[in-house]
Amino acid sequence: LETARNLNKHIQQVWKEKQIYRIDHYLGKETVQNLMAIRFANVIFEPLWNRQYVDHIQITAVEDLGMEGRGVYYEEAAITRDMLQNHLMQIFALVAMEIPSSFDANAIRDEKVKVLRAVKAIPRERVEQVAVRGQYGPGTLYGEKAAGYREEKGVAPDSITPTYLALKLEVENWRWQGVPFFLRTAKRMPKKTTEIAVVFKRPPSQIFPGTLEQNVLSFRIQPDEGMSLKFSSKTPGQDNRLREVQMDFSYDAFGKLTGTAYGRLLLDAMLGDPTLFPREDEVDLAWQLVSGILEAWQEGSPEFYDAGTWGPEAADELLGEGRRWRRL
Repeated sequence: LETARNLNKHIQQVWKEKQIYRIDHYLGKETVQNLMAIRFANVIFEPLWNRQYVDHIQITAVEDLGMEGRGVYYEEAAITRDMLQNHLMQIFALVAMEIPSSFDANAIRDEKVKVLRAVKAIPRERVEQVAVRGQYGPGTLYGEKAAGYREEKGVAPDSITPTYLALKLEVENWRWQGVPFFLRTAKRMPKKTTEIAVVFKRPPSQIFPGTLEQNVLSFRIQPDEGMSLKFSSKTPGQDNRLREVQMDFSYDAFGKLTGTAYGRLLLDAMLGDPTLFPREDEVDLAWQLVSGILEAWQEGSPEFYDAGTWGPEAADELLGEGRRWRRL
């Protein structure tokens, strides 16, 4: 937090805030940019986007890679600085924010700031209740042996640097009171994927046989950008049996996508459009939220998980009874 504030102070000695473009390439991905359109341009979604209908929301950004020669960097940055403070916090803000007064850069960023301010603080003493850390050990991935983190080049043999993080965020406002947001990011998972999943509540009464699964609206950010809606439907025949079905939308429907996330953002910067670039107060609030985690995790050890698995068991317990992480 302190170094981020110092960096902003030095930058602002040369440029005005409106001339500064802080880049986060996740915000250049089509599905992330589409979040506001899906929410605010479609009456079928926005009325359900609240505590009355949503049970919880999961934001996942995991990858199958290990250090790939970046062990020295990772020992310093760890997963909190590498993924949580920037990418996941920005996605969270777009998912949870209120509708802006207009599609104006500052109006949008104002709403992101408001929801970040509404997140229940995570001081050092609360970290154990809302966060789980892990570190990958040796395992098997795609049928081949994978080294553990401590065996990676540039990593200390007794390192306590986390490579897995799960976090529960609580938003204290009218829309989201009582709806937990679960953020998850990790290295050496079974696959590389980034997804936002809005998990809805079950119907208040059950008139059909069997157990109804929860409806899920998911946004796939990578590798195959798109979205899907999971719901229940009657199977053909005489019995009133239900089965989960899924409606899918893929960006392939628009033809081949051109440009990269960085390319789109750089073009926006050249055009003077700061909409997708975090403002100073956004960055500061994100650092405030993760500072307690950084302090707490300077001590103790992470729970180990095998490379090629979905992480430590404590992360499953974080969700609470009746909830489970999506196996992507």
